[in-house]
Amino acid sequence: MELKVALLTLVLCAAAAAATADYVRPPPRAMLSFPWSKKDSSEPEQVHISLAGEKHMRISWVTSSKHSPSIVEYGTSSRNYSFSSQGESTSYSYFLYSSGKIHHTVIGPLEHNTLYYYRCGGEGPEFQLKTSPSKFPITFAVAGDLGQTGWTKSTLGHIDQCKYDVHMLPGDLSYADYIQHRWDTWGKLVQPLASARPWMVTQGNHEKEYIPLLEDSFKSYNSRWKMPYEESGSSSNLFYSFEVAGVHVIMLGSYTDYDKSSDQYSWLKADLSKVDRVRTPWLLVLFHIPWYNSNTAHQCEGDDMKAAMEPLLHAAGVDLVLSGHVHAYERSRRVYNGKSDPCGAVHITIGDGGNREGLAKEYMEPQPEWSMFREASFGHGELMIVNSTHAFWSWHRNDDDQAVRSDQALLTSLSGTGCLAEKGHELRKMLLEP
Repeated sequence: MELKVALLTLVLCAAAAAATADYVRPPPRAMLSFPWSKKDSSEPEQVHISLAGEKHMRISWVTSSKHSPSIVEYGTSSRNYSFSSQGESTSYSYFLYSSGKIHHTVIGPLEHNTLYYYRCGGEGPEFQLKTSPSKFPITFAVAGDLGQTGWTKSTLGHIDQCKYDVHMLPGDLSYADYIQHRWDTWGKLVQPLASARPWMVTQGNHEKEYIPLLEDSFKSYNSRWKMPYEESGSSSNLFYSFEVAGVHVIMLGSYTDYDKSSDQYSWLKADLSKVDRVRTPWLLVLFHIPWYNSNTAHQCEGDDMKAAMEPLLHAAGVDLVLSGHVHAYERSRRVYNGKSDPCGAVHITIGDGGNREGLAKEYMEPQPEWSMFREASFGHGELMIVNSTHAFWSWHRNDDDQAVRSDQALLTSLSGTGCLAEKGHELRKMLLEP
């Protein structure tokens, strides 16, 4: 029934999508201002959650007090905490800035599709989180290059209206750009959403914040946004994977080594060797720099990573690749090696969350044959995976603060086609290469 509804919606919206070509984009919006407010030094703030292995969640938050405990109390009824978990904490310095105490605590095992109430550090407000379902359908919200502008606020408001289970962010989170207190303001901005549903992120160029001889790369990002890299056998927080409700998701790093001799490439091969397309028929990949991009911005920046990793992902039968970096939206056909391929992946660029740098408004002409839809507007995406073979993708443009569905597509998993059987030998050969 849900699949029939999705198909009907696709047909009904096709005409509306075609009518948006002459859309006039509103002007950029300013950075948000965050008035200073004094809080108790042990009160948790910047609370966000992420998946941390089967039936587990990681709760992360910040306190001003260095003595606050890294404990999370939780249960299935309000103010009645049947369980508690003790975690770890860290902090960092960056020039004259010193972070608060950053807490990371894993809770579980948790029941699927269940509402939990929790409290961080033994005091402060109560939060709620909803665990993901154990089987289809499942819905992902997707938005990259968020920042903290008026458009960011609009995008977050639209995402909040979506009944999603997991948010995926392909890089460029806070746009702190060396000014560390912007990490704090961004954490407060996204807390209402990020404390209620898991946010799974990977790094972009604005997370690097590297200063030669003075500051290491990704210090702030790695300290604040710990992802399940250890749980997925990775040696780095910059690349990892997770599984949820029949979907295997691989988060790659565009700004760490990715050639065939790199740790990331070796890990990717090991991770793909464990993928079971019976248990997880959908295979998704996220990273920051797009490999297929017909916008004039950031042309060819992803070519080296594409040359190194695309053959491996193609052999594995990846269904969908999501990236950011280009501040606009674009959806491809199934594509491989620069041209349409029925066994290739659909590539979607969605670096249009609301950043302060504005939109990338110019596209190359003529439009490449692999490019299906493109538009320079702020917005977010929603991916509803209905069952093991079909999913419904939609992109929602911000139009004067109203979420307008401007593009949509019915996607079919490669696990339900002959592509995987044809590429099985190719994948086994690549996985065995030294």
